[in-house]
Amino acid sequence: MAKFKDKERILKEAREKQRINYKGTPIRLSSDLSTETLHARREWQDIFKVLKGKNLQPRILYPPRLSFKIEGEIKNFSPNQKLKDYNNTKPILKEILKGFL
Repeated sequence: MAKFKDKERILKEAREKQRINYKGTPIRLSSDLSTETLHARREWQDIFKVLKGKNLQPRILYPPRLSFKIEGEIKNFSPNQKLKDYNNTKPILKEILKGFL
């Protein structure tokens, strides 16, 4: 943004309402991904692809967490170790992620 006042006005409008126009053009704002999130995406890339292939609706959220839907429940995992522990309790997931954890 070239002008600080324009930036502040746009951010204020974004907080108040979902649609924003800048000089007559609709714009969409998205979150800025931190290096922590990008690092987590790289770590979970292979697992994410496998879960997506099995239609488990995986997501990588901010702050970095892996989220997916299994047996009708949405599960969130921060560090990889918690996923390993949960993986041992679910035979279906253990079979899907064999060789990745």
